Amino acid sequence: MNFPFVKYYKIHYFLISILIIASIVCLLVFGLNLGIDFLGGTIWEFELENRPDNAVIQEKLNKFDLGEIVIQPTGEKGTILRFKNIDENIHQQMLSSLNEISKVEERRFESIGPTIGRELRNKTIALIIISMISLLIYIAVAFRKLSWPISGWKYGLVSIITLAIDVIIPVFVLILLGKFNNVQFNIPIVAALLTILGYTINDKVIIFDRVRENILRTRSEDFAGTINQSLNQVISRSLSTGFCTLLILFSIFFLGGETLKYFSLTLIIGIIVGTYTSLFIASALLISWSRKRIGS
Repeated sequence: MNFPFVKYYKIHYFLISILIIASIVCLLVFGLNLGIDFLGGTIWEFELENRPDNAVIQEKLNKFDLGEIVIQPTGEKGTILRFKNIDENIHQQMLSSLNEISKVEERRFESIGPTIGRELRNKTIALIIISMISLLIYIAVAFRKLSWPISGWKYGLVSIITLAIDVIIPVFVLILLGKFNNVQFNIPIVAALLTILGYTINDKVIIFDRVRENILRTRSEDFAGTINQSLNQVISRSLSTGFCTLLILFSIFFLGGETLKYFSLTLIIGIIVGTYTSLFIASALLISWSRKRIGS
């Protein structure tokens, strides 16, 4: 097999640039629909023996000072409510009121104050930055012995650029889902994004490691040819690993319930994008950087 991975790199640059620009525009225009984990508030999931219309539930809860209430039906009997932070006394009063409509079986009740929400948001940003810097240092050290045609630390920088893409594209989808389907950006989704970083960096390191082996073994002056050869050597492993992982994630998406639905969806998008950037973007960036250096 000798698939020309790097031949159409300009097309791949164009496609990924369009997605990045669209992501930035949507982030500026719509913003992230942050969940109660970051803003503070309450999420209450329950099942009603005979679920009424949303308007009936809304009318029953109007006597409580809940701020804006978001009512989201799930399945045949389930309902998820989102509203401002409340104490346990109000929770029990609301439960009694809903029991007057139909028997209620609680699934989840989480209430987080605004202070904790801000703290979680700051820690999440710090965690992602620390993760990216750690990965950059790790790859720079692992490839420190390479000096031709580009230095080892540049492999690390290319990895960070493509890892950022692996995260940006799922976030782009989540922004759209938040805008048009009220999907919230919460802690499980942050966990999914960090998992994407860990998964896709593994894919990129394997490809770069094969490039390093071929450079040291063949001593070829054709850097683009060496990269294309390396990609053809690892593509079966990369695709089979990704495919097996996706089978499990699709099972979670369809059978894991509402709580895990968008966690698994984020991982599915991230792994597909990560596999694509590993094969078509990361290596092409190495070649572009080497040509710029040779040209200068």
